[in-house]
Amino acid sequence: MKNEQKARSARIVLAAFALSALSALPTMASAQSVTLYGVVDTGVEYVSNIGAAKQSVVRIPNVTGTVPSRWGLRGTEDLGGGLKSVFVLESGFAPDAGTSGQGGRLFGRQALVGLSGDWGQIALGRQYTMLFWAMLDPDILGPQVYGTGSLDSYIPNARADNAVSYKGTFGGLTVGATYSFGRDTVNAGPSPVGTNCAGENPSDKSACREWSALIQYATKTWGVAAAYDSQRGGPGAFAGLTSSGLKDDRLSLNGYVLLDRTKIGLGVIRRDNEGSPTPRSELWYGGVAYDITPAFTLAGQVNYLKFYNSDNKAILYALRGTYAFSKRTSVYTTAGYINNGGQLALSVSSGAAGSNPQPGGSQFGVMMGVKHIF
Repeated sequence: MKNEQKARSARIVLAAFALSALSALPTMASAQSVTLYGVVDTGVEYVSNIGAAKQSVVRIPNVTGTVPSRWGLRGTEDLGGGLKSVFVLESGFAPDAGTSGQGGRLFGRQALVGLSGDWGQIALGRQYTMLFWAMLDPDILGPQVYGTGSLDSYIPNARADNAVSYKGTFGGLTVGATYSFGRDTVNAGPSPVGTNCAGENPSDKSACREWSALIQYATKTWGVAAAYDSQRGGPGAFAGLTSSGLKDDRLSLNGYVLLDRTKIGLGVIRRDNEGSPTPRSELWYGGVAYDITPAFTLAGQVNYLKFYNSDNKAILYALRGTYAFSKRTSVYTTAGYINNGGQLALSVSSGAAGSNPQPGGSQFGVMMGVKHIF
């Protein structure tokens, strides 16, 4: 009898403990939030006047449509007292073949962890430089297939490995900075997605460092921003930056205005690239987006790149119409035309490699696609 009473008491204690644990689960779950998100964006593209033979190609681009395709996880945990932990793991991929982007990285777009509060956010890992945040609003067409990335491929790839960042917003003012001990650990050939500059070298402490800074002011109807992005070279690095004594610097100044159904953006990037035979250049861009209806938006942009002390230059015109079936699914048609000058041979399209015209040549591209956000 006594053994049965002891067993019954034990069962009661275990049941009470289980109920207590279960009642705590909602509190534990509410303290942490994790979100799965992504974009799949692709279509069919036509590009004319490729190479000396002036051939054309029809293809599904592997890099970008209106935006690059990606998926990711992001989350926060409330640590109390206004302090939160944050993380982002974001993977880019090519929807034409399902392969990983950014030189084959698993989380090539972002892989960071940090702490945030009313004072801002500090993060560690692979992350955007401040040039990305500066251009997010005024670059009307953004990282689309016929955009600023066709004239400067670093713009849609403004990220750094091994980076420490700070970013904080106080009223309308945002300030931020990054510092990387080794900006790019991946070797992806002569490509901005993997420039073979790992850094973190005790015998050459300046090799492959990167830093950037941002100051931005925004209201509900307009905003202005200034950002500086500096990359150091290193042994074996691409784009001519083969020594830690060489730098590639960009100064970005821009602004935007929001009207009733219209957004206008304008900016310039001054570049000093010591790894190039024509180091100094300016990239000007100006664009307008207009909501013709709540579902249909027409956007256009003109981009002009000029190299100092050289005949090299290019002007790129781009136009895009987007129809949204819902908040998540839209279709679009976008077209671009580039005219190169001097010995420059930039392609109108940043959607895939190998479609450059002959030096000084012009080129036309058009793409029809679908974008789905999840």
